[in-house]
Amino acid sequence: MSGAVLAQLMAQGAAKGADLMTLRAIVEDAGELGATRALTRLGLADDAAQRDMAELRDLLAAWRDAKRSAWKAGFAWVARVAGAVLLAGLAMKLGFAEWLR
Repeated sequence: MSGAVLAQLMAQGAAKGADLMTLRAIVEDAGELGATRALTRLGLADDAAQRDMAELRDLLAAWRDAKRSAWKAGFAWVARVAGAVLLAGLAMKLGFAEWLR
């Protein structure tokens, strides 16, 4: 439900004689109940949920760091191979094999 619809329903309730504070309390309680139900369905309603979420965030951060490191290592490896191929080609072009004989 969007904020505009909620505001309209509260205005309608106030126009029909309901106390605005009562309506706000009902909305707040309904929101809290809905959030609790959603967390329960996700398995995050127990006391260990905060620690679990912190561990999941740490695990995700570690995964991102590992992925970034793997990409950096891969690019470094490709650069080294390209440099070696370039040096080998340059040595062949300059006749380095002849110097060794």
